[in-house]
Amino acid sequence: MNVTRDVRRCALQAMYQFDAGSSDSPDIVRESLELSPGGEQSHHQGFDLAQAAWAARERADQDVAAITPDWPTYRQPMLDRNILRLAHHEITTGRTPAKAAINEAVELAKEFSTDKSPLFINGVLDKIYRLHLARTEAAEASAAGGDMNGEE
Repeated sequence: MNVTRDVRRCALQAMYQFDAGSSDSPDIVRESLELSPGGEQSHHQGFDLAQAAWAARERADQDVAAITPDWPTYRQPMLDRNILRLAHHEITTGRTPAKAAINEAVELAKEFSTDKSPLFINGVLDKIYRLHLARTEAAEASAAGGDMNGEE
């Protein structure tokens, strides 16, 4: 899926609404995206991306909390929290190359959040990316070890 900035804006808008308590009203959230930039396809893709990232938010929040113990998710601005969740989802699913996902998250923070947010988001996502790489390498090593054990 080619994720454009309009798709990410729609996804962020939907996630913000989910986080504000509209997760029980997905039809209302979907309809609200009609006012967002981009066409119908961007709105549809953004909503789907938001739902997938929202469903994975607990893992994203756990990873972010481990990296930022002084800034638990409840202390983070709602926009930052959801930008992190969205980018975490893109990085960990391989949906978007990690560096592109990080760059796009920083751009969303510049556009919508505080002056300090882009630096915070960049630092956190860089660590998320490294954590994801370490997990992936460990899983591959474990699988390779299992393959070797099975061949003996």
